[in-house]
Amino acid sequence: MRMLFKQRFFSWFDSYDIYDEAGGTLYTVKGQLSWGHCLKIFDQYGTEVGTVRERIFTLLPRFEMYIGDTFVGSINREFSFFRPRYNIDCRGWRVQGDFMEWDYTVSDARGGRVAAVSKEIFHWTDTYVIDVADPRDALQALMLVLAIDAEKCSRNNG
Repeated sequence: MRMLFKQRFFSWFDSYDIYDEAGGTLYTVKGQLSWGHCLKIFDQYGTEVGTVRERIFTLLPRFEMYIGDTFVGSINREFSFFRPRYNIDCRGWRVQGDFMEWDYTVSDARGGRVAAVSKEIFHWTDTYVIDVADPRDALQALMLVLAIDAEKCSRNNG
């Protein structure tokens, strides 16, 4: 399953649209006013399906992921040189990115590919392509991309 993740150009808070391969809207993401990032995810019918919330007062950035009101895991940046690395306590997944922080691979505990994420360049706003091996993992893969993008944005603005 392929998703196209596009940040909205004019928005006071983080706001994204996520499309399927045919151009149909899968999800809409809206930032909320809060301490740290708080991103609410809505399905194509406007129903809230998930949240990515930044924990503040941590040494390295940490984001919690919720499906509905249920905590499903967290992701935090690990201390590393050159290549960004993230620790995920969700489903045994692991994320590793390239030097420029534009491309990521999400792997499961056995080393199998869960998703591949690549940033498209030459766009006015952040635009990513997310290839998910199993469509049932699409929402959680999206949450990881949102958390990584928010962490990178915070780091670049701080």
